[in-house]
Amino acid sequence: QVQLVQSGGGLVQAGGSLRLSCVASGLTFDTVAIGWFRQASGKEREGVSCITSDGSASLANSVKGRFTTSRDNANNTAYLQMNGLKPEDTATYYCAIVTKNCRGDAFGSWDKGTQVTVST
Repeated sequence: QVQLVQSGGGLVQAGGSLRLSCVASGLTFDTVAIGWFRQASGKEREGVSCITSDGSASLANSVKGRFTTSRDNANNTAYLQMNGLKPEDTATYYCAIVTKNCRGDAFGSWDKGTQVTVST
């Protein structure tokens, strides 16, 4: 059974940093792309980043220059490093498997995210 467990969220002041982790099990981690998504209250879910199986990363324009994504295949873990956080980054964050090496559909546990709250 495939499981993705994200953690690392919290309350931070604007300008601060957080690092989210996504630990995967039940799959061959180094063969899949991992995406990070977020959903703010009252808004649709949006893609934040994606990292391919070979480590190529892409980021949404709204977070470029502030967020980075990486992966540690030896520990089945993906990360989202968030620096320069803004109040508009407040959302529940999720990680997911993205098919076609970041060009396909996302499959995640959309009911189990980690909350990031950025205060002014």
